[in-house]
Amino acid sequence: MGTAARSDLNLISSEYVEGTNVYDPSGNEIGQIDHLMIDKLSGHVRYAIMSFGGFMGLGHSHYPLPWSSLSYDQQRDGYTTNVTEQQLKDAPEFSDDSWMDRGWETRMHRHYNVEPYWDETSARNP
Repeated sequence: MGTAARSDLNLISSEYVEGTNVYDPSGNEIGQIDHLMIDKLSGHVRYAIMSFGGFMGLGHSHYPLPWSSLSYDQQRDGYTTNVTEQQLKDAPEFSDDSWMDRGWETRMHRHYNVEPYWDETSARNP
């Protein structure tokens, strides 16, 4: 395939992000990236939708995580987060309509203790 998977580049194709493992603060795998939610106007990734639980693709749930709650770990070839499995289970209830509710987004960012992307001052995802 092309250069999108080369480890010496800072950019990566979304096809290589999907399926990537996510690890909790103790280094335990807690799920995988299922897909990304991208702001249509800015082009910035805002959420990673993580697949969690289930067996052989059955019974798993999807949990949106603020993109800013993830950091790429080259040694693990996956993403690390300070989010715990229990926080995922206790997260604000999610539905397809949640994306249109800034109140829900605010509750979710507070739950995960990350700054909302609309208030970010960091250069990581302006």
